[in-house]
Order: sequence, then structure tokens, then C-alpha cells
Amino acid sequence: MPGLTIDSYNLAIRDPDGEGFLGDRASQTAFRQVLDAARKVHATGKDPFGRTPSAALSKQDIDLVLVGGGADASHLVHLAVEEFARRLVHVVQCFRVQPAWHDVKRIVLGGGLPESRFGLLAIRRAQRMLKTARSGADLYVLSHDPDEGGLLGWSQLLPARFRRQEAFLAVDVGGTNIRCGVVEPRWSQAPDGSKARVVESLQWRHADDAPDRGEAVARMAAMLNGLSAFSRTLGLRLAPFIGIACPGQIEADGHIPQGAQNLPGDWAPPFHLPRELARRVDRIGGRAPMIALHNDAVVQGLSERPRMRGAARWGVLTIGTGLGNASFTNAGR
Repeated sequence: MPGLTIDSYNLAIRDPDGEGFLGDRASQTAFRQVLDAARKVHATGKDPFGRTPSAALSKQDIDLVLVGGGADASHLVHLAVEEFARRLVHVVQCFRVQPAWHDVKRIVLGGGLPESRFGLLAIRRAQRMLKTARSGADLYVLSHDPDEGGLLGWSQLLPARFRRQEAFLAVDVGGTNIRCGVVEPRWSQAPDGSKARVVESLQWRHADDAPDRGEAVARMAAMLNGLSAFSRTLGLRLAPFIGIACPGQIEADGHIPQGAQNLPGDWAPPFHLPRELARRVDRIGGRAPMIALHNDAVVQGLSERPRMRGAARWGVLTIGTGLGNASFTNAGR
């Protein structure tokens, strides 16, 4: 893209003390593991979460105990927050010594964790730890709704030939949810895309339904077709384009050879999501839509591109079911 280079994404750093990847230490799954350990060791009296396993707790469940529980219950969550913040700092420091992340000073945190009170508390604690250590790295939370980052970032990736239309469709595929939305870039208000907004969106929590791959693609197509019809009702001219943000390594031909293990079914080659989806989506403005696929961390990071223009190098960590990552360089900085 003019003025920007995507230096890396889906960087896989092996955990020297485990069988997985280092980023697994700072995912939402990891937070629940930390909380589970704190419940076993530090809980006094009745467990504030009852018999519900930590892995089954929602963000709201944890927030309610944090802000509305007794002193012992709140202390338990604070212990987990402190330990998770330490893990997040360690992951940040390990990424910053990688060549692809060298001299990255601004790091945007996306994914579902910033939506919670305990998540924001952990991020603030990690910010303080990094500042105290004089690391030179600053953490930023997405400036818009975290649920919309994987949709809004497509404004930066939208091919120039589609910018004459008022809006386009975008999809954010995660390990728990699939979100589809109508994105209005509003170039006339801000040529850098900073005024882009999601006009309407639909969300499906596929983790509750455990669908197979075919069901997931069919449901995605149904949501997109519904949003296309909604746009016609509003008189909103859609570009014949659909952008899909998805975890994993995305090949130039649209295949996903690795990193999609948390998605419903087997998404490894020869499965080709854009091709399968194209068979099910309606024509837009009389044309078959172009369907593009990119890594979800890249797309979430690009949603913050206007705010990162003052940085020479910057990165993004998406804290969801797993930990996504990407790094960027602004040309001329």
C-alpha cells in the first residue's frame, strides 16, 4: 500500500518452556488458565465462581466478580490480572527482539480482551511494567469497538477501483465468532479512512453450535446476503467487493496452510474459502463480487493506521482465542 509496508504477520515463536507457541501465554485462553491456577491456590472460603471451570467463564462473569464481589473474590481476579500482565509484557519483549519487530515502539492491542474490565486492567498494568522497565514500547488499545477492527481495516486494503461506491461488505472470522458488516469508508470526510464506520453488522457465535466447515460457510454467506439486502433497502451503493479477515498464514492464492486450527472444520488446503463463498453469495450491483482474504491481525492493525502515522514502526497483537500479530513500517518516517 502507498506509504506502508506490512513487514510480518502470524509470526510463530516457539515457547522454549512448552510445546506450543510463545503467544499462547498471552491469549484469552491463557488468562483463564491463570485464573484457574489462582482459584486452586489462593481461593479462601467459597469459590466466587462456584463449580464453573475457568475455561467456561464469560468475560462478563469475571467482570462481575471483579467489581461486585467481596474483597476475597476481587483479590483473586486481581492476582490473575497481575500474572497475566507479566506474561503479556514477556511476550511483547520477546516479539521486539525478533528482526521483523525490531524498533517497534507502538503496539496496538486488539481482539476480545480489551472489551472486558479485567482485560483493560491487565493492559494498564502491562503498560506500567513496560514503562518502569524503560522498554521504549507503548501499548495502545483500539480506538474503536474491538469487534469492528477486523471489518474497518478493510478500508485500507480496498482496491482503488471500488472507492467510487459508498460502502462494501467485510467479514471477521475468529475462533469463537464470525462477524459480517457493512463498512462505509466515508472518504469525503477523511481521505485517510479515519472516519470509516460500520453501518450494520451481524454476529454468529459459532463456538456454541460446533458447526462443520460447510455449515460455517453457508451461514457466512447468509449473513452477507442479508446485509446486502439491507444496504439496498437503505439505498446504500455497495462495491462488488467482500473482504475477509481470518486467522493464519494466508497465501497469495487464497489458501490457508496453517494457523486456522481454531476455526470450525478443516480449513487447510485444498479448501479455498473465497471460492466456496463465491458460490453462495448474491451478485452485488449486478456483478459477482471480488472476494479478498487477509490475516485478521493485519486487518485489525490497519484499522488503527491513521492513528499510527507518527510512528516509524508499529505492531499489533490481537488477544483472542489465540494471539495474532503483525508489524508495519510507515514509509518516510
